[in-house]
Amino acid sequence: MGIKVCKYGGTSLADAKQILKVKSIIDADIDRKFVVPSAPGKRHSEDQKVTDLLYLCHEHAKQGLPFKEVFGLIRNRFEEIIKDLGLDLDFTAALDQVQVGIAKYADRGPDYAASRGEFLNGQIIAALLGYTFIDAAEVIFFNEKGRLDAAKTYHSVAARTEGVDRAVIPGFYGTDQDGFVKTFSRGGSDVTGAIIARGVNADVYENWTDVSGILAADPRIVEHPKTIESLTYRELRELSYMGASVLHDEAVFPVREAGIPVNIRNTNRPSDDGTLIVSTEKAPNTIGSVTGIAGRKDFTIIAIEKAMMNAEIGFGRKMLGILERHGVSFEHMPSSIDTMSIVISDVQLDGKLETILTEIESECDPDAIEALSNVALIATVGRGMSHTPGMASRIFGALAENKLNIRMIDQGSSELNIIVGVEATDFENAVKAIYSRVIGV
Repeated sequence: MGIKVCKYGGTSLADAKQILKVKSIIDADIDRKFVVPSAPGKRHSEDQKVTDLLYLCHEHAKQGLPFKEVFGLIRNRFEEIIKDLGLDLDFTAALDQVQVGIAKYADRGPDYAASRGEFLNGQIIAALLGYTFIDAAEVIFFNEKGRLDAAKTYHSVAARTEGVDRAVIPGFYGTDQDGFVKTFSRGGSDVTGAIIARGVNADVYENWTDVSGILAADPRIVEHPKTIESLTYRELRELSYMGASVLHDEAVFPVREAGIPVNIRNTNRPSDDGTLIVSTEKAPNTIGSVTGIAGRKDFTIIAIEKAMMNAEIGFGRKMLGILERHGVSFEHMPSSIDTMSIVISDVQLDGKLETILTEIESECDPDAIEALSNVALIATVGRGMSHTPGMASRIFGALAENKLNIRMIDQGSSELNIIVGVEATDFENAVKAIYSRVIGV
């Protein structure tokens, strides 16, 4: 007998029918003791997420506009869920309090409003299950820089849950240093689940969503990609960062540090095994295999050439110092003796490119400098790639056979992935070509 922490996404909790599926899953395993719910998501393609409606309420309140009509949609949504679940729960006061709070805290940003979907839904789920409700604001804390205060948070979670057999703890938010609600980035309920799993020293962290695990490629690009049975935390980090969006990329760290396995499961197909994420030491031997492929568009490569660059002390520091002054981070930096390429997300550049190029010309005096826009990055990830002869050849060969030009190549020292840059217009075809050669065989 152990402890399982279960996080349920918005689609898993979109209405009473879905919530009852969640209840049956929890009731089926006595080890599922801690539940982390998201706010209700879309019930159908034309529907609105509760969190999106709450953001809209905040925008109205910030501008001094009435938002009663928008909040009425939220009120009706929760009251309908309560009614359809058959709960004897008067939620009027709780909803009224949230409505007042959205206006009261509007000048502090959207965090209070955005978090209330999880806060309210958590209380409903707790009432349905008969579990203790613990407000995430009591146990999750952010420091003065807006980052998770991990030590304080883990200690608080452990202390608050001591003696509590079963509890519901809402996802997505915590408390800042001033005692006000602060949220993670969108999708942050995944992070909350990982934090709670670490705090209660869980045996497994189950992340329930609307897919039966992590797919080896984007199904919008590759038809019927394989489901990944098992992968490591490091592989997940690489894939999620490069666009595989089943799990928030920051959710890896709390469980990885404690060696807690993560199981991605499907609420609508609970008998499916899903994908198991484990430490490298516990991962099965997969020599010669690729775990998955993921990628993103909208990158720019700044390519610099200068004779004897390798002999010029501080050249790299000057380059990166220019980016730092403009608050720009970089993704990759492949280089050779006389050349250096810096790969930057277009979101980071945001109108700063021309100024950065001018300063590089002035301070670094390159022989040539060029900005290559409309670049997409594709990562082929797999611990089985390490020390496997011919893997790079298979990837590059697949692109060459399909007449797809490579703009950049990068490989980490761990040999966990090989990243190629291609024209954004070639992105989908490149993913298909690589998948066909290294996975779909």
